[in-house]
Amino acid sequence: MDINELAKRVQRLEDIEAIKQLKAEYADACDDLYNPKRMRGLFTKDAVWDGEKEGFGKYVGLDEVCKFFDGAKDSLLFGVHFFLQPRIKILSDTEAEGVFYLWQTSTMKSGKDIFLAGLEFDKYRKENGKWKMSHMTLKLFYAADIKQGWKDDKLCGLK
Repeated sequence: MDINELAKRVQRLEDIEAIKQLKAEYADACDDLYNPKRMRGLFTKDAVWDGEKEGFGKYVGLDEVCKFFDGAKDSLLFGVHFFLQPRIKILSDTEAEGVFYLWQTSTMKSGKDIFLAGLEFDKYRKENGKWKMSHMTLKLFYAADIKQGWKDDKLCGLK
């Protein structure tokens, strides 16, 4: 292997690690009551956050995405997000995509303590040398009240 090939491989690994760190920052901002000021630096200006199939809506553009996060604190008192098993594919010098498992524990304003699990399908874009999220789609497996479980109603924690 020549030095140029080695440099490309190292850059790919650095890009994957930067995306993992971006996702960790996103989790931390979510756990800071979906802090919209912190979210602003994590997404592209044309970002899309899509939870429409799960009942959370679809938000297009950085302002709309941040507005959605600002409102999320109205239904959530506490949350801890864990993003696991990253599968990140670098598509080019400036584009990548990834899939993360989401495991979340939360206390809702309704008083329910819930377990939430799903997948997040992400697209990333590198702007001015920094990776940002450009598209995120949420797919839930369940969001269950811990007292009820998910056997009979996979989304009982959100009702």
